[in-house]
Amino acid sequence: MPELPEVEVVRRGLSRWVAGRTITRAEVLHARAIRRHVPGAAEFAGRLAGRTLVSAERRGKYLWMPLGDAGGGPVADSLLAHLGMSGQLLVVDPSSPPEKHLRVRLSFDDDGPELRFVDQRTFGHLLVAPLVPLARSVPEPIVHIAADPLEDAFDDEAFARRLAVRQSEIKRALLDQSLISGVGNIYADEALWRAELHGCTPTRALSARKVAELLAAVRAVMGEALGQGGTSFDSLYVNVNGESGYFDRSLNVYGREGEPCGRCGAPVLREAFMNRSSYSCPRCQPRSLP
Repeated sequence: MPELPEVEVVRRGLSRWVAGRTITRAEVLHARAIRRHVPGAAEFAGRLAGRTLVSAERRGKYLWMPLGDAGGGPVADSLLAHLGMSGQLLVVDPSSPPEKHLRVRLSFDDDGPELRFVDQRTFGHLLVAPLVPLARSVPEPIVHIAADPLEDAFDDEAFARRLAVRQSEIKRALLDQSLISGVGNIYADEALWRAELHGCTPTRALSARKVAELLAAVRAVMGEALGQGGTSFDSLYVNVNGESGYFDRSLNVYGREGEPCGRCGAPVLREAFMNRSSYSCPRCQPRSLP
């Protein structure tokens, strides 16, 4: 599943190629793609026709584009997107043939490139949702999601305080979207390796200094991934131009079972974790804190 860096790469592409353009037509080709827009396809298309995509925003793994009206006035709603496991938002020439898994297509009044939502597994979705002004103009369905570590709104000290009173393991906490958003399995493992923490370490055992080190590692990993366009293991994650990321070539532990740790040389260990896998160095990341 795309994580924060991959979604941020898509957001930047939308900001460049789509923001400021006015929709003339929205075509829904698969109802499941808008399953969370309860009124249905016709209402979804009607809500978008004639609206301007003001900008491209993100929180964690969610994207949204505030919708402006031709007559001006306050922006009250947005086009909200979650890519799921395989969703792609592509900027495509209108003359290009439809993709095999094309689900939604937006056309614009400048006759320029279309915005297409392509999703092989159909776990992603789009919907028109109201914005909540008191929640920094975040769409209503995601107001419960915490700020992500790349946002100015993220409070490092508040995060450390919440960890100190939780009865949880640190990797589970990193994946808790109500505590910190945007961190998924890949970047959690990479950040924990950099901070020399095992994912099973109790959150209450972490000092404020160690939490600060971990947050610095999270931000460093995500920043480096952004610089390389994100992580791609197959063709299902691409940016708006259909290009894959390359950060998978820089991973230190994730997916590297049995390979030598780049820091100490011990073989990387894979362990089962929440129906997934965790990767760590048994020497650099002992299960108990020193």
